[in-house]
Order: sequence, then C-alpha cells, then structure tokens
Amino acid sequence: MSGPESLGRDALGDLIGIEHLDPDDADARARVPVTDRVVQIHGLVHGGVYSTLAETVCSAATNAAVREDGKVAFGQSNHATFLRSISEGHVNADAHVRHRGRTTWVWQVEMTDDEGRLCALAQVVVAVRARG
Repeated sequence: MSGPESLGRDALGDLIGIEHLDPDDADARARVPVTDRVVQIHGLVHGGVYSTLAETVCSAATNAAVREDGKVAFGQSNHATFLRSISEGHVNADAHVRHRGRTTWVWQVEMTDDEGRLCALAQVVVAVRARG
C-alpha cells in the first residue's frame, strides 16, 4: 500500500505541517511539529490542531485502504477530548481502527507529547463511498 501522500494535496495538513508515519490498514501514525502556526495566544497547541491531525490521519489511512476498490473516504464525525496541553516538540497521533465496515470505519486516536504523555483522545468516524 502506498502512503497518504499519493492521495493528493492536503492544504490544511500542509499548512500545519502534518507528517504521516507508517500507515497500514489497521493503524496509522502522524505528527505535527509545534510551531507558531499551531499555537493559540497562550503558546499552547490549539485544540483544532488535535482534531485536524486525528481526522487527517484516519481519513488518509482509510482512503489508502479503500481506493483500490474504487472508493473514497472522508471524515463524518470527530470527537476530541483534551487532557494535557503541549507547548513544544510534536503532537504525535497513533490511530487504531476499531470498526471496518462497508460504508463506515471507526478509529480511536491517542495523541501524545514527545515524552509519551497522553494529551488528547479522539474518536473519528470515516465515511466510505463509491468514487464519482
């Protein structure tokens, strides 16, 4: 399976610097470096970055898995809970598929800092549809 980069341009992902790491059919990893582009006024990573990272890594991995069948995938639902702030290093996402249906995939995403501390959790539902 080729990586998410072969799916086309992701303007928001490019803007915040998402780096995809080792995707496969059941798990995917990605990270975002903490820069001035992703922090809010208090110097902490903006909550929208966690949600964007979670949805991007899950949608890209699902797309990579279903495109050979003539299908596309895109975010349907994204619920994030923030537990600990990050102000330096990276936001690291580890996504694990929990349901792989014909029209819907459900992912759970753990986001950590560079010390491995859990900082956010997300559940992302990805819709799978016929291309066209």
